[in-house]
Amino acid sequence: MNDVAQSAGVFLAWAMLFLGVLLILAYRRSSLGRSSCVLGILLLAYWALGSFPEWWKVLVSIPYALLLLLNIRPLRLRAVTRPFLRSYRRLLPSMSATEREALDAGTVWWDGELFTGGPDWQKLMSAKVPTLTAEEQAFLDGPCEDLCAMLDDWDITHARADLPPEVWKFIKSQGFFGMIVPRRYGGLEFSAYAHSCVLVKIASRSGTASSTIAVPNSLGPAELLLHYGTEAQKDHFLPRLARGEEVPCFALTGPRAGSDAAAIPDIGVICRGQWQGSEIVGIKLNFSKRYITLAPVATVVGLAFRLFDPDRLMGERTDLGITCALIPRDTPGVTIGRRHFPLNVAFQNGPILGADVFVPIDSIIGGFPLAGQGWRMLVEQLGVCIGGVRAHPPAIQHADRPLRRRRAGLGAHGGAHLHHGCRALGHRGRDRRRRKAVGAVRHVEISRDRIRPHDRQ
Repeated sequence: MNDVAQSAGVFLAWAMLFLGVLLILAYRRSSLGRSSCVLGILLLAYWALGSFPEWWKVLVSIPYALLLLLNIRPLRLRAVTRPFLRSYRRLLPSMSATEREALDAGTVWWDGELFTGGPDWQKLMSAKVPTLTAEEQAFLDGPCEDLCAMLDDWDITHARADLPPEVWKFIKSQGFFGMIVPRRYGGLEFSAYAHSCVLVKIASRSGTASSTIAVPNSLGPAELLLHYGTEAQKDHFLPRLARGEEVPCFALTGPRAGSDAAAIPDIGVICRGQWQGSEIVGIKLNFSKRYITLAPVATVVGLAFRLFDPDRLMGERTDLGITCALIPRDTPGVTIGRRHFPLNVAFQNGPILGADVFVPIDSIIGGFPLAGQGWRMLVEQLGVCIGGVRAHPPAIQHADRPLRRRRAGLGAHGGAHLHHGCRALGHRGRDRRRRKAVGAVRHVEISRDRIRPHDRQ
């Protein structure tokens, strides 16, 4: 009985040793060759020191012999890797064209390193930290500071449920809506870092004001126009957006699909119709959008929808795919619904409905050659929008600001002016991380050649 217990103990010890070595090799991600050498040495020790029957030692050596054969790369590819990949691919669903476009769109920054399992932290730490130009700093210390002095968040949220008229006028006249618009179109042409600093500073005083300014400087729709718009569209819209003559919004979110652009039910059909007294080939739109920021006050609507050409008026394809277009608010059939008031936050937000809205083909951002390329546009440019959202202090900080003021004895209706917007984040470390992240955002001139025009056969 003692001999059996002793043999079982020895067997268990060797088994634990083998298992421990295997786990260490896996944790260290050792190469196949190194693992084979280590396991070979361990197996030799087992043969020399183990007191087990010869037939058992031979049986244990068989898996190691197979492991040695896997070191022969052509044999491994032919016998293991390729059969496994074929079986695995049969289990996977096929990739749709929309998913392929999403994978091909845009680029990655250092964050791509995170998915390697061994990120190069030195590359992150050595990334150049952006700085403000003299013009950007002057804007932050001048118009931005003046705007903060005009904002009373209690009055905006609880009394007006809107920005005061003088604040709207100041925002438009000082070019806050044109921070990303190039100077040749009358904009400020600020860097991503300056854009972020402005939003952070204003958000320290009023989340409503910062959200109002953020939308025109993102997908709504200056960003899309800059990268994909035709010259005629840029010349028409960008100066008006920069001067605040046009207040934009971008209608993507819907009541059923949310912000999932690939699943939007809103459609546009290419057909003939009347436009300003003449019959033209245009698009008849039917859509339902909700939670669209600035919709109640917008004068031009950026719209995402799925485009169809059932009569093949523009080519052989009938389903052209997701498309983005610009539509004036006063277009017949466009209705702005009852304003939303989410979370008691007073920024302008509401639904947009469209019933048999007829617009020219030229309303498509980039013109008809970019019909069906809306998904790629959104994927490539949403990163800038997300960066803008990350530039804001967390919503919880905005929500508990009145409580913190009361604790400081400042009262809910007053409080010291938060002069330094970046400090409103509360921690210097957080601001340093923001600077690093925003430094990665580049207003890259994405070539229209990257957008594949649909086949016009």
